[in-house]
Amino acid sequence: MRFRDWLTKTTGVLGLFLLNGCTQVPEGITPVSPFELESYLGRWYEIARLDHSFEAGLTEVTATYSRRDDGGVKVINRGWNSDKNKWKEAIGKAYFLDSENVGSLKVSFFGPFYGGYHIAKLDSDYQMALIVGPSKDYAWILSRQKHPSQKQCDLYFKAAKQLGIKQDQWIQIQSCQKTTPS
Repeated sequence: MRFRDWLTKTTGVLGLFLLNGCTQVPEGITPVSPFELESYLGRWYEIARLDHSFEAGLTEVTATYSRRDDGGVKVINRGWNSDKNKWKEAIGKAYFLDSENVGSLKVSFFGPFYGGYHIAKLDSDYQMALIVGPSKDYAWILSRQKHPSQKQCDLYFKAAKQLGIKQDQWIQIQSCQKTTPS
């Protein structure tokens, strides 16, 4: 085998390994199960996220999920960029990694490149969720309500901390409602 042929094959195999590695469940994360996609579909508000370039500077961020004709999930992420005074939107697609009964998907916003989307915590009525990406460097807390209660937020920040995501790493996008004593 010529060196060039060997290099091409090796690069291809390495590329497939790296692409697959971007969708795997990070160590210490157990995706929720049982999971019901139909209950998860719809609009979610981003309450907090870890810092990353593709959402830098965005506020009022939402994620909307709906069924695709091919059995996958259409993903529309939208956020307000105050520096440019306009909305930024990204449309992607997601597919289950294994069983649709497990909250573990791969999502793509560009081409054949997929990243992991693992639902690490989800309340029983599908009102709040903790999502971890391909590593613990990517995480989001989502809510059906724009301003969930402080108690709900605290539960999700605590769950993230137990998974090894430090509280001081979060960027809070939406405020949580302070509860008033009765």
